[in-house]
Amino acid sequence: MKLQQLRYLIAIVRNHLNISAAAESLYTSQPGISKQLRLLEEELGVELFSRNGKHLTEVTPVGQQIIAKAGKILQEVNNIQIVAEEYRDDRRGNLSIATTHTQARYALPPVVKMFRERYPAVTLQVHQGSPAQIAELVRSGEVDFAIATELMELFEDLVMMPCYSWRRCVLVPQGHPLTGVEHLTLQDVAQYPLVTYVFGFTGRSQLDEAFRAAQLKPQVVFTATDADVIKTYVRLGMGVGILACMAYDACSDQGLVRLEAGHLFATNVTRIGFRRGTFLRCYMYDFIEFFSPHLTRDRVSLVENAQTIDEVDGLFADVELPLW
Repeated sequence: MKLQQLRYLIAIVRNHLNISAAAESLYTSQPGISKQLRLLEEELGVELFSRNGKHLTEVTPVGQQIIAKAGKILQEVNNIQIVAEEYRDDRRGNLSIATTHTQARYALPPVVKMFRERYPAVTLQVHQGSPAQIAELVRSGEVDFAIATELMELFEDLVMMPCYSWRRCVLVPQGHPLTGVEHLTLQDVAQYPLVTYVFGFTGRSQLDEAFRAAQLKPQVVFTATDADVIKTYVRLGMGVGILACMAYDACSDQGLVRLEAGHLFATNVTRIGFRRGTFLRCYMYDFIEFFSPHLTRDRVSLVENAQTIDEVDGLFADVELPLW
């Protein structure tokens, strides 16, 4: 059994059992991967995949168990390489992060600036995507950290630590009737078409729940993953915007009026996380602390082996999260 065979095995699964796509992702040939898969199955004496002709159709039950162990083995191999890199040069390396547009656009810039000043020789990459895409990127080892708010059930196999809480605001053009409402209610907001995030992004599920609890059916006429796009369509008069408070800037968003809505919707918590068993380099601990100062190296070390989000939260029960 060779490590390369295990890498091929994991690549096949990540590419939805498409051997050609797996070969392309590893810059190798499809016949080479097929041959090594066959040799591995012959050595183990079991079939890892069910087949229909030359096509793989599904992972067999024993294949699922072997693939899970292969993933852990490859993660440990990667950890060995990272340990060696840490001792060679602890100020040089790579750090990749997956998050949503709102975090990348509004929360990360000052953190990235501080990090680059401290670690100019570390290459930093930021990937944007949906919560499902973010979770998969970290789970597969393609990125180091996930930063997310929504759909925490997708991140159950990651260590997700609470960073800060944030609220929503209602955004309207100057002169909009809602600017004259003294005590804004959900009923007031539901009278107008809404422009907000796509479901699954930036606390959208809690927004929908708030309207359901009030037995209101708002008319959502436009959704986007990008807060700047939402603001563009609010300016055009398409509807009332609902977005994260952090996405509003009084200077750059002139012509728009922010109405406080923290009392209308539940507060959200943004988290940063990584795969269990990951060896964190010094600069990784520092990035986490730059992003969320209460997540010191000592605290992160305490939760590295936590098995559930509830367990992680229990270790931070004494921490009052900052409000954005």
